[in-house]
Amino acid sequence: MDTQYVTSAPRVAAELGRRLAQLRLAGNVTQKTLARETGIGLRTLRRLEAGQPTSLDSFLRTALALGDALLAALPSHGIRPIERVERRGSERQRARPKNAEASNAPWTWNQPPSD
Repeated sequence: MDTQYVTSAPRVAAELGRRLAQLRLAGNVTQKTLARETGIGLRTLRRLEAGQPTSLDSFLRTALALGDALLAALPSHGIRPIERVERRGSERQRARPKNAEASNAPWTWNQPPSD
């Protein structure tokens, strides 16, 4: 597992919460009004703005209610044109393990599945 992702996830959540709060305040909307409009609890909205764990559904409802400016700011991770040329127009349908040797090893009973 990539340790950089684990340590940066709370920071990303805090930044997204801060941006949601800024968008809400820029629109002169109270937390109570936004929570009612989105159908989420006031406590959930406060946790979301504080960068604390909430559901993806709550985040999306809030982001869409504030306008999709926040969602539009997220980078698109579509296939790059050069990759499309290299793959002759087809996009990847399956992922291969990074360690190809482990995936070629014969399977035996009671062996845990490899990811």
